[in-house]
Amino acid sequence: MGRDPNPERSEALKRWEAVYGSPPPPYLSVPFMRKALAYEAQCKALGGLPAGTRRALRRIAEGEDVSVATPTKLGIGAHLVREWNGRTYQVQVVDGGFEMDGKRWKSLSAIAKHITGATWSGPRFFGLNSGAGDKL
Repeated sequence: MGRDPNPERSEALKRWEAVYGSPPPPYLSVPFMRKALAYEAQCKALGGLPAGTRRALRRIAEGEDVSVATPTKLGIGAHLVREWNGRTYQVQVVDGGFEMDGKRWKSLSAIAKHITGATWSGPRFFGLNSGAGDKL
């Protein structure tokens, strides 16, 4: 009997079948399979994604627009990223508002105005909804 030409792949395939109950698609790389297996182990240990997030992802996979499928209520610790005129802006949701570049803000609209110099719906500017005037 010959030596396995790719023992890492063989081991990843065995682990995949043990975890998911079927072989992976043939084009998956070993690094990708390792990441997927690690994610599955993390989900089992920590409970996985919240039900609302799973529902939103399912709706997006079925073709619904992201802005419609995703909930607009942001929890403390949420992280928003927006690129504007070649600069990337990062906003953290904190108790009582938002934080960007070490400064606290009461609203996303105030941050959007600071960034653009124009009046914007903050949730719309950060891609949380598709219509101006929608509330967070």
